[in-house]
Amino acid sequence: MGIIVTIIGSFLLTALFGRVLIPMLHALKAGQSIREIGPKWHNSKAGTPTMGGLMFILPSVLFVVAVGFPALREGVYEQLLVLGLALVYGLIGFLDDFVKVKLHRNLGLTALQKLLLQLAAAIVFLALLRFNGNLTYDLYVPFFNVEFTIPWVVYMIFAGLVIVGCVNAVNLTDGIDGLAAGVTLPVMVFFTVTAYFWGSDTLALFPASLVGGLAGFLLYNFHPAKVFMGDTGSLFLGGAVCGMAFALDIPLVLILVGIIYIIETVSVMMQVTYFKLTHGKRIFRMTPIHHHFEMGGWSEVKIFTVFTGITVVMCLLAWLGICHRFG
Repeated sequence: MGIIVTIIGSFLLTALFGRVLIPMLHALKAGQSIREIGPKWHNSKAGTPTMGGLMFILPSVLFVVAVGFPALREGVYEQLLVLGLALVYGLIGFLDDFVKVKLHRNLGLTALQKLLLQLAAAIVFLALLRFNGNLTYDLYVPFFNVEFTIPWVVYMIFAGLVIVGCVNAVNLTDGIDGLAAGVTLPVMVFFTVTAYFWGSDTLALFPASLVGGLAGFLLYNFHPAKVFMGDTGSLFLGGAVCGMAFALDIPLVLILVGIIYIIETVSVMMQVTYFKLTHGKRIFRMTPIHHHFEMGGWSEVKIFTVFTGITVVMCLLAWLGICHRFG
């Protein structure tokens, strides 16, 4: 019952909050600047308010704490650990957005600054998750229903790289109206269902709050977007995605549910590598790959629909791959 209340309540609160937040962002002149190397037709989006991720971040905090309060009194903190990781990444994103908006530096924080902050957050989260008893050094393999124990040093390096990579992959996906929210919504449905069958209604509250929150956010972020989530929202979502995967001790499932994030990231890596090796030639028209399709004539709505649809299918496949674990 708490999960349903959280989804509905988060949707309504996000939808209402949007009606207040967007005018506030306009008044603060928190408009998005458009990168010079991006598609030229995106120039019309300049000035659209950013940092709209606050719209679903605040309701998620409220419902995780309020609905999950009885569990907190009993010493169940796993949901707070995942929420905390997402909030730290959201704060990093907020600092990045602040630099872009107020200091007019389009790229925000430097790559090194973001990397160090993100690695530190990942290490602290993994240590706390291990201390709380949620994390093992066993790597669960979906479909085969087997686990492999690996040395803790190797696991921590692997986990840290996965978290940082996942967070930045979600950030790359946030390039056209509604895309990051649309792709992440079914991922949060997957984690809500998985946490419930895993036996933790409390852990399910966090992804459930984002199911409602992202649905409410899309009322304003779907094309044509009235607000962007900014790095504040995309890094928060990245932390939520990888945080849930590790809290449930199934990090390899990210390969399936996060397939769009992976494709977006790999497209950039391929483009940069090929460009350098061939002294200026390109594989794609533009990366991340959603821009490739955009420049090929796909509308933002079509890209949103196809990429979200692929994620829905992959989340269903991921559930088939792990459901035997709860049998």
